[in-house]
Amino acid sequence: MNKLFYRKYMIVGAMLLCGTLSFAQSDDPVIMTVNGHPVLRSEFAYSYKKNNTNGVLDRKSVRDYVPLFINYKLKVEAAKDAHLDTLSSYKKEFAGYRDQQIRPAMIDSADVEAEARKIYEETRRRIDDNGGMVRVSHILLAMKQKATPDEEKVAKQRIDSVYNALQHGADFAALAHKVSQDPGSASEGGQLPWIVKGQTFPEFENQVWSLKDGQLSKPFLSPAGWHIVLRQGHQPFFSYESQRADILRFIDQRNLREQIINQKLDTLAKQRHTTPDAVLAAKREEMEKQDPNLKYLIQEYHDGLLLFAIADSMVWQKAKNDEAGLEQYFRKNRKRYRWDAPRFKGIAYCTRAQEDIDNVKKTVKRLPFSQWAEKLRTTFNADSVLRIRVEKGIFRMGDNALVDKEVFGKDTIAKPVKDYPYMAVYGKKLKAPKEMDDVRELVVADYQDALEKKWVEQLRRKYPVIVNEAVVDTVK
Repeated sequence: MNKLFYRKYMIVGAMLLCGTLSFAQSDDPVIMTVNGHPVLRSEFAYSYKKNNTNGVLDRKSVRDYVPLFINYKLKVEAAKDAHLDTLSSYKKEFAGYRDQQIRPAMIDSADVEAEARKIYEETRRRIDDNGGMVRVSHILLAMKQKATPDEEKVAKQRIDSVYNALQHGADFAALAHKVSQDPGSASEGGQLPWIVKGQTFPEFENQVWSLKDGQLSKPFLSPAGWHIVLRQGHQPFFSYESQRADILRFIDQRNLREQIINQKLDTLAKQRHTTPDAVLAAKREEMEKQDPNLKYLIQEYHDGLLLFAIADSMVWQKAKNDEAGLEQYFRKNRKRYRWDAPRFKGIAYCTRAQEDIDNVKKTVKRLPFSQWAEKLRTTFNADSVLRIRVEKGIFRMGDNALVDKEVFGKDTIAKPVKDYPYMAVYGKKLKAPKEMDDVRELVVADYQDALEKKWVEQLRRKYPVIVNEAVVDTVK
């Protein structure tokens, strides 16, 4: 092979190789780059499909969703620049969620079955080594712990008469049904479920395990009262098959799957000479390769936590705490908050005593509206007897029957509250909001929107964004 042919062969081979790589990359091309970080089409498609299902009211087209997705990514970049992803609180919360997506996959039904077998064997060994299980019937004549000597004497006489009847051939089940004061077993002729040691009173167990099958005890005393016991039989602990469903239910109720997972992680870590965290990380990589949606679900939570933290700092809490900004925004946009009908700003209240009707008005007359509730509470309802009942707010017609009648002149009947027969209203009827507090919730929400819009504009100037329009067109 001459050199020229060899060079051509190498060039053709390289071209074929490049073509192959290019084809492989095109399976999931870069749809946009945000601050130098490439975003694959699959991530965008995952986010779009999740947020624009058929049930979503404000469903967006792919084109309309692009700027929303960009804004989301820009906020995440801002959070990273603020190093919020380095905070220990963030790392702990994110790791907890991330690992919770992976941990259940570390075990299978065989691992759970093995734990169930282990629990069964430990229980069986403990019970069988301690006398097994015993089946008994009993008759109980209850007696108070602090019974008087006369009460003790009467109870002893009664239990002795029951014992004598049994000694002379009386049917145990019939007598238990008639005289036993154990509501759980009397209706069953005194029959108790299989019992094991440690399950009942020591006095009861000592008697039961001292008897032979078929033997009747003499009357004996426990903290519950006087007993007569008929031991019916004994056996080892139940079979695994009969207990399996209950043990599996026990594992789920006690959240023992987490314990099984920890044991599995520790075992695998020792086998691989690494750490449980490294084992879990390897499992996550394996699962993400098999299911790209899992990868983006974890990424979504990672970014979502960052977005929440940065938005809370830059928008939500900032708007709530910026009183000067809220006031300025309200004054500038006052026309936006006009009401379609008058409102009543005040209180509707009822009192136990008639004189408190005027006392309430005098108490709040010269105070700011925001202080009324606390002042009324400390003045009239500070002790155990509540003198007044108050509803405070900015009322529209239809919100309160008493306000409708007294302020808006509607022909309604305001029902008095029990024990508070005297009713009145106090406040002002307003045609429009007089101050920002009259529409605070609306102003805060609008101010947050304004802050977010301004913030996003700043982020778009700060971080470069390149969108591959041709790739956007391929998203279905």
